[in-house]
Amino acid sequence: MSSTATAATTTSATATATSTKSSTAVVRVVWTLRILLALFFALASALPKLLALPAATTVFDAIGAGHWFMYLTGLVELAGAVGLLVRRLAGPAATALIVFLAFAFVTQLTAMHGENAGTPFIFMVPLAVIAWNRRAETAELLSRSR
Repeated sequence: MSSTATAATTTSATATATSTKSSTAVVRVVWTLRILLALFFALASALPKLLALPAATTVFDAIGAGHWFMYLTGLVELAGAVGLLVRRLAGPAATALIVFLAFAFVTQLTAMHGENAGTPFIFMVPLAVIAWNRRAETAELLSRSR
């Protein structure tokens, strides 16, 4: 009976150690995604719009929405980037950026005639991973606001 209890304890300890290692790996992967996406949204996406660089103004001129919409889009992207880096806001920020990218997809289909329409989906996948990983904090944040 002693050897059975020892074997069960060893198996339980091994399972706990494996679970801890995998959860640590998941945390590292999600943090890496959050940092990379925040850098992308802040530097590669929001900054050109906020600085009114020619590449950004050309796109928004083609859409016909005006420069005010370009600045608003840049601010939304910058806010999303900052939100991804704040622990409690990472889930809601990722979810909001997914919705934002869905609208970008529709805009690219309609105003840009499908040019680069698939690009938003490339970013939606890692954002969905972040949103799913932070779903408990998002639910807690939403329940507090009621």
